[in-house]
Amino acid sequence: MPTPLETIDSGAAPRWILLTAVATLALTLALVPFPATLEARRWIAAGALLITGAPLAWQLLRGLLRGHTGADLLAGVSIVTSLLLQEYVAGLLVVTMLAGGQQLESYALGRASSALKALADRMPRIAHRYVEGQPPQDIAVDAIVPDDQLLILPHEIVPVDGIVVSGHTRMNEAYLTGEPWELAKAPGATVISGAINGNDQVVIRATRVAHDSRYAQILEVMKDSENNRPRMQRLADTLGAWYTPLALAIAALAWLFSGDPIRFLSVLVVATPCPLLIAIPVALAGTVSQAARRGIVIRNPAVLETIDRCETLILDKTGTLTAGEPVLVQQSTLPEADADDILRLVASLETDSRHPLAQAIVREAQRRNLPVEVVSELSEPPGQGLTGRIAGRQVELTSRKRLLARRPEAASLLSPTGAGLECVVLLDGEYAATYRFEDAPRPEGLPFIRHLGPRHALHRVMIVSGDRESEVASVGAQLGITELFGGQSPADKVRIVREATAQARTLYVGDGINDAPALAAATVGVAFGRSNDVAAGAAHAVILEPSLARLDELMHLGRRLRSIALQSALGGMALSIGGMGFAAVGLLGPVVGALLQEGIDLLSILNALRTATAPRQRTDWETG
Repeated sequence: MPTPLETIDSGAAPRWILLTAVATLALTLALVPFPATLEARRWIAAGALLITGAPLAWQLLRGLLRGHTGADLLAGVSIVTSLLLQEYVAGLLVVTMLAGGQQLESYALGRASSALKALADRMPRIAHRYVEGQPPQDIAVDAIVPDDQLLILPHEIVPVDGIVVSGHTRMNEAYLTGEPWELAKAPGATVISGAINGNDQVVIRATRVAHDSRYAQILEVMKDSENNRPRMQRLADTLGAWYTPLALAIAALAWLFSGDPIRFLSVLVVATPCPLLIAIPVALAGTVSQAARRGIVIRNPAVLETIDRCETLILDKTGTLTAGEPVLVQQSTLPEADADDILRLVASLETDSRHPLAQAIVREAQRRNLPVEVVSELSEPPGQGLTGRIAGRQVELTSRKRLLARRPEAASLLSPTGAGLECVVLLDGEYAATYRFEDAPRPEGLPFIRHLGPRHALHRVMIVSGDRESEVASVGAQLGITELFGGQSPADKVRIVREATAQARTLYVGDGINDAPALAAATVGVAFGRSNDVAAGAAHAVILEPSLARLDELMHLGRRLRSIALQSALGGMALSIGGMGFAAVGLLGPVVGALLQEGIDLLSILNALRTATAPRQRTDWETG
């Protein structure tokens, strides 16, 4: 069984310390009307102070040896001095304040489960080795060697990087590359570990062992990011850096000029900075509660002290600045063609398709109230597009490249290539239209970016994405962001984030597994969405319903928290300094001083509780 010193060495004071101190104070108070119990009360209080104060003093001593000189050091000095001067009740009051503050802080700063565990748990443990003519054999993923053939069943996660040998399917690589669309996989296509297979099984040939594959690399980068995460200093420590020496100096001077060591203790008891030790965690807990009501999960409350002081905003593109769903943005047709009629036929062909581009076409047809018709014939040869017959007309969807390979003279009819994906429409074998798709920016994107400079410290905005550079450039142009990085791997993202963080505090916002290492490496990491437990685990905060307006709310909550926490801390410290003056001249004894400090604590905590009642106010840019 661990000793009391071992249980407290690495964290907040155990609950038994607080309960023991409170129970002893209550018992001592209850026995006051009985004078005969005076000696018993002293022994009870002395024993309780020794039992509860020793672990706390040990914890603070270890912190001092490591160079930690935070505000709670005064509490440790007060406890030791109370024992030496036999002022046991005053010492128990200090233990109650210190242990209670640490319990509140431990609760407020409790974090969810490890992001590394979520990342590792998602990786499959079993693979299906495939030998033609034999049933698949289940093997451990670690046993895969290059050139092994593996069967990937529908909806399974690909265990290693490889190349498709047989079969056709679509795979979702959004978590790993940032690309928002499912990608077709045919023989010869590369697949990456961590991708989610679609509805059809395929056989792949492994090109790497599991440890060297893409998903494992992300895991390694994530571990490295965890080990190198910037340390965020608590506000209490910052203020305590000057408050602690001041209080010790006043106490020492009071003892020196009066010759009474009790004055030294009285000053320290009044000086014990519980507005720092208690009010700040209470303010944090209130803000965390407010954020939760607004769909924002605060995983590390320390982020609230920092987020509104970040100077560089780094944004992922897909699912962060954009909705992650392609939208039909351009329909180029021949002058004599009826654009709505073509769209109606194409939407009829695409109605039952699960491809994101198909759904974008269907949504646009619905927006225009165009009726769909029954498809009498449908053909989708692998890698050859989609063909069907509707109301006696043959409708074909293909790519620019395939069309020009068959009919080079069609080049004069096609519109210039641009950003985004596209498909070409043929009616009865003749070119009819080109459709271009984009993952459009969120509607609040531009006003949000414009809002940052005047209202926040974020003066540098960057897009860092695994998506193609042309896609990133398109979104950047629409939002007025000029610092753009496209085609970035998870390791590249971490490098960029670290370089930016070396210059100023960074706020990184993303939503995919490929963002997890960068989220962990930034000063503050915020994840969008509720479906990705890995990105959420790496982030300091998670916005459940992706919205840049919610991100702005989070920054404002951090600003309000900092304001209220400073009011509680500085106001309480100012009152404590006044009390130190009275104690220094002998007008306050240790017990009365401790009770006065409890009253100051109460005022500070009541002010801190205002963080739990903040009304939601829409910002100017949001209403506009």
